[in-house]
Amino acid sequence: MDNFELKPERKVNRKPLVWNLLTVGVLLGICCLAYYFLTIFNNPNSPLNPFPPAPLATLYQTVTPISTIIIMPQPNTWTPTTTIQPSPSRTKAPTWTLLPQMITPSITPTPIVTPTEATPTITSTPMPVSAEITYLASTDFHPDKNCDWLGVAGKVLGTDGKPLQVNALIQMGGTLDGKAINLLTMSGDAPAYGQSGFELILSDHPIASTQTLWIQLLDNTAKPLTDRIYFDTYDGCTQNLVMVVFIKTR
Repeated sequence: MDNFELKPERKVNRKPLVWNLLTVGVLLGICCLAYYFLTIFNNPNSPLNPFPPAPLATLYQTVTPISTIIIMPQPNTWTPTTTIQPSPSRTKAPTWTLLPQMITPSITPTPIVTPTEATPTITSTPMPVSAEITYLASTDFHPDKNCDWLGVAGKVLGTDGKPLQVNALIQMGGTLDGKAINLLTMSGDAPAYGQSGFELILSDHPIASTQTLWIQLLDNTAKPLTDRIYFDTYDGCTQNLVMVVFIKTR
């Protein structure tokens, strides 16, 4: 018994256990914080977020306005008005009515003998201008019309046989095929017949008539330079252009 020795008790070292528990606690805290921040990141409006973002303004959607086209009622009959643009050339008067004092009733027109195509008829009057009338085919000046044309054309010449530079008025009246004719033009408006040429269209086909149409030359103040000169028309295609040449005699 004397040799029996009691060994001293071994003390337990608790320090490693404490550190291990602290390490586990720190790791758990880190995991909780990571979960906390991840939750707030995914849902900023989460109740866990002590500083939630300010609420956004609410957008109100309104009804899109629709434009309505109002169609104003038009009159029952609407006729477009044609606007005639001014032309730099001289303007033709649509009609010309002679004053009674311009007409010379005392002079009776002398019937003209029916002319042939080759023989012109010269009408002499007391007025300062005479007229020479011949009959031609309109295709000489209007080849595209064939025989579908009837008219009067010509020119105004001075005493020297040259075209008169002063613009003169040419008036035509009477009846053709039962219809009243009242036409007016100005010398120089149809240069195809010369510098003082003129043209008056009567119909789209030849019509025969005897002394029912007349033509008269006026100056630019409407003073007569000839009497009313009556002439015939023919229904043939070789005499459907009445050529009148006015020649000043003094």
